[in-house]
Order: sequence, then structure tokens, then C-alpha cells
Amino acid sequence: MSSPDPQIRDNSRPVIRQLEDSAINRIAAGEVIERPASAVKELVENAIDAGATRITVEIADGGKTLIRVTDDGCGMTPEDLPLALSRHATSKIDGSDLLNIHTFGFRGEALPSLGAVGRLTITSRAAGNDAAQIRVAGGGMEPVKPAALRAGTVVELRDLFYATPARLKFMRTDRAEAQAIGDVIKRLAMAEPSVGFTLRDVSGGGEGRVTFRADPLSGDLFDALHGRLGSVLGREFAENALKIDATREGLRLYGYAALPTYSRGAAVAQFLFVNTRPVKDKMLTGALRAAYFDFLSRDRHPVAALFIDCDPTLVDVNVHPAKSEVRFRDPGLARGLIVSALRHALAEAGHRASTTVAGATLGAMRPEQATPQSAPYVYQMDRPSMGARTAAYSAQRPDYVPVPPYQPSPPPQSQGFAEMRSAFSGQTIEEPVQPAEPGMQEAQAEALPLGAARGQVHENYIIAQTSDGMVIVDQHAAHERLVYEKLKRQMGENGVAAQALLIPEIVELSDNDCARLLAVADELGKFGLGIEAFGGNAVAVRETPAILGEVNAEAMVKDILDELDDQGESQLVQARLEAILSRVACHGSIRSGRRMRGEEMNALLREMEATPHSGQCNHGRPTYVELKLADIERLFGRT
Repeated sequence: MSSPDPQIRDNSRPVIRQLEDSAINRIAAGEVIERPASAVKELVENAIDAGATRITVEIADGGKTLIRVTDDGCGMTPEDLPLALSRHATSKIDGSDLLNIHTFGFRGEALPSLGAVGRLTITSRAAGNDAAQIRVAGGGMEPVKPAALRAGTVVELRDLFYATPARLKFMRTDRAEAQAIGDVIKRLAMAEPSVGFTLRDVSGGGEGRVTFRADPLSGDLFDALHGRLGSVLGREFAENALKIDATREGLRLYGYAALPTYSRGAAVAQFLFVNTRPVKDKMLTGALRAAYFDFLSRDRHPVAALFIDCDPTLVDVNVHPAKSEVRFRDPGLARGLIVSALRHALAEAGHRASTTVAGATLGAMRPEQATPQSAPYVYQMDRPSMGARTAAYSAQRPDYVPVPPYQPSPPPQSQGFAEMRSAFSGQTIEEPVQPAEPGMQEAQAEALPLGAARGQVHENYIIAQTSDGMVIVDQHAAHERLVYEKLKRQMGENGVAAQALLIPEIVELSDNDCARLLAVADELGKFGLGIEAFGGNAVAVRETPAILGEVNAEAMVKDILDELDDQGESQLVQARLEAILSRVACHGSIRSGRRMRGEEMNALLREMEATPHSGQCNHGRPTYVELKLADIERLFGRT
């Protein structure tokens, strides 16, 4: 039998062929340009890399029909324009070192990908050169031609995904896409406080409306960053944010993190940056959650904007085409830096609670506004004249004796409020005020952050007076936190008592699960959970934390593995220990309904001032509310 002719191909075998450039660009666009917000991100990052100080973004119909980015950067020459639209052509790197990257962009894929799926027009002018323009639509490039432009670059993208109409079916509503674009601009604005950003929606034609604006800021890094975060995240965040600045082994962490009492119901206000690049990293997010682990309940999430600066060789940003994921050479170092720096800042905050607590309290005190349907008419009492108010105040003096104009002299029995001085059940008696602390004057106590105790209402709330307002303290929640912190401190000093199992419990696992569990065995041992290898794919649980009592060791081990798989680290054992300490603190604290003496109330206030994290209870709720005198006067219309 003769051998088959090698020149004859087998029709059943797939043929390897080289794809055309247009197909390659459309495939790349599917990775880089996911939605209009992705296109805005790539174009704005190019503008920042070009040294722009002001960037204007205009969109129409959620960016589906128009995206125009105008900047005052260095611009491009007519010769650069065709090259900029070639795949993997970039001015950011020379290709010799893919780890030493100092710019946002470096892959050279954004512009050719946009030109492959939309109608792209680039107009640019570099210093000392004439302005030029180039157009590309669906991968077809037109020749460069002269244009009119003073300086910088204008990139206009119309009809995104018109060349790949199937992608349009996956777009969301115009409003959702516009919101995604706004989120991208805000993240980049936080990363670059010295650059001005303007986002304008021009749907329907005309000049449109400005949906976001952030003017460039100058000065100290933290001052500029604080101002930019205030304009992006709001004034309330700026008022309740803690400054973060820590360094460890070549990594620097800086930024701002909010107090625990200023939290959100979802993880939508957590912004992380690596070398000013906005990233979404599971490890960094887990570290942020771990730092607030003991101060927030499960359904609350911290608010923070944190920046990690390091040598570019210590982090790999070339992990994903969108460049939103990074990989650290030493992930544990970055995670430990975030956890320790945030916990140190929260401890230094002491008893401080967020200002939004007072705002919510004042809002609850104000009466609800009647709707026009339920109360069509508004009645307002006229303000009395100055003379009428003076007469009214005078009549309220305890020694005031009214003199009616129709009587020549007051009757002997008519003494106004003077009868309050007589001995009967309505007599007012001034009790001597107990000092806030032995040897401390009242004025000194009122000058302290939580002031001097003035009384107790409903056997649960302490009313204290400060130099410029008043403080309302939940005595049970406050003392619960104090006891809890004391128990944690004792556990940290003395360690966690372990209870040896009479018969070790053997747990069978897979190869990977066994290796992952043994890798964290030393850390688990600090919390009283002793785990050893038992040969093969089995581990032996020899000790469990004594305070937990009888536990299902196999179920606990599998829960720990699930947490390691989901978050990269496990806090299950620590969470259970601290939950028990929290219950012990709850039962050992001052109960609601107990009357407290003045010295007891003041002692509690002083201990709160000296104890970190006393501004919130074990579940993240505030332990006290501070009301300024000006706010109280506003409630009564005195301002």
C-alpha cells in the first residue's frame, strides 16, 4: 500500500491560517474595550500620560454615539498619527523592560482597537508643528490632512461598535453607561489631583450639561488629595476621613479612610490605587475589610481611598489587557501594610465618631414637612417685637411681681413666680453639682472632648455638657465597647488558651486544600487551633480554642478553607473568638435601666476618651452623639 501524498490535505483536519489585521484588532477590542466606559478610560489615561493639565470629556447617549476627549498635552506630529493607530505602537516603553512601567498605558492597543470597531478621528498639534488630523473607520485608515487646533489633542469616537453590531446588544441603558463613565472619570480624578477634569453630557446637541467637574489642585500631596476627595466623594467623607501614611520595605501606603461610623451598605466606595493606577484587586480589598473587621457588622462596608506607591519592579501590571488587575511580588507585605496602617489610624482616632451621626440626629428631631395634599395652607406665627419679647422675658423672672394698669398696687397674694420659693411640692431646689473628677473644676471638665456629666435620662442615656454643645451617651453601648477592648487586650497579652482534644480529629482533604491549610497553621495556632499533617492528604486537629467549648473541628476546617479560597485569608477563628468576647462584654457591661451617680457617669466619659475605638459599639453603631450649641439653637429658631 502506497503512502499518502503529503501534498494532498486531509479535509477533516483544521487549517492554520494567519488572521487579517482587521480581525486581530476587533479581537483585541473585545478584550480592551468592553463598554463605552472602557474607551473613556483608555483615552483619558493617554491624555494624562501626555502631560495634560486639563481634560474635557464629552459624551452623547451614554458614550454609544459620541465620545470626545480634549486635552492640553504635548500632542503629536503629523508623522506620529498613522503610527499611533498601528498595533503595539507606543511612546510609553521601549520594550526592553516590561516590569519598569511608569505610565498608565504601555500596550499600544487602545487606539487601533477603537478604530476597528468605531469611527475614530484624531486631531493633534505638537509644539513647533502644524496641526493634523487622521480618520479611521472600521479599520480603514484615511490619509493625514491639515487641521485647525491651537494645542494638545482631540480624540473623537463616534458610533462605538458599529463595525461589530453584535456587541451593541450587550450594552446597557444610556443612563447606566453614562454612570459607568462618570465612575471612571472620578477614579482617575482621585489619582491625579493636579489635573482638572470636566465631564459633559451633550446628548441631544448643544453645549450639554456638566455632570462632573474637578479643578486642578496644587500644594502639599495630602492637602491636594484631601481637597480632591472632598469634591469627588463629598464633604462628609472629607470631614470623617483619617489620614493614612505608612511605609514598609519599599512600599508606601497613603490616602484617607473613613471612621467606622461613616460606612456604607455595600462596597461601592472603596477606591484602591497602585502607582496611581486604579485597580480592582481581591487581595487589597480583603486587606481593607480585615482592617475594619472588628469595627463593622457584616452588612456594613468601610469607605476609603488608598494609594500604594512602590518601585514598578515590585508589582506586575501586565496581567490583564484592561490593566485593572495587578500582581505584587510579595502580596503578604502589601496586605500587612494596609491592615496595620489602618488599624493604627483607627486606634489613634480614639473615641471619635463621624459628624454624620449628629446630622442624622438633628434630622430626626426636625418635624416632617407636610405635603401640599395633606396641608395646602401654611400657618406661621408672627415674630413678636423686641418690646414684647423684653416684657415676656421679664415676666419669667422668679421675683417678678405683675402690676396691672387698672390696680393702684399689687394684691398681697399675687407674687407671680415668687411663690416657687415657698416650701411646697413644686419647689425647685438647686442640688450641688458633683465635680467631674476629684480635683477637676467644672470648666476643665467641660473643655474635655466628652464634657462633664449633667444627668441621666431613661436610665440609659448620659447627658454631658461641653464647652460648645452637649453629648448624649448610650451608657450600655459605650461600656460594652470598653469592656470588649479590655478583654481583647488581655487575650493579646496572655494568648488564647487551647484545649487539647482527647482524640485528635482527622480530616481528609484534597492535595491543594491540605497544602493551603498547613501554610496558615502557624497563624491559626495563635488563636488556639492546633493543626498538624497526618500523612497523605489528611490533617489532624489536636487543639481547639478553649473559650469556644465543644466545636465541630471538621466543619471549622472546611469553613476556613472556603474563606481562604474566597478571600485569600481566613479570619474565621478570630471572628468566633471575638464574637464570644463581645457577648461576654455585653453581659459584663453596665445594663440599661441602671441609675448612675455623677462620679460614675464622669468616670465612664473619661475612660471613653482614653480608650481607642470607643466611638462605636461592637457592631459599628455610635456610642454617643455630639450636638453643637449652634445646631441646638437652630432647632429652636434662635439663629
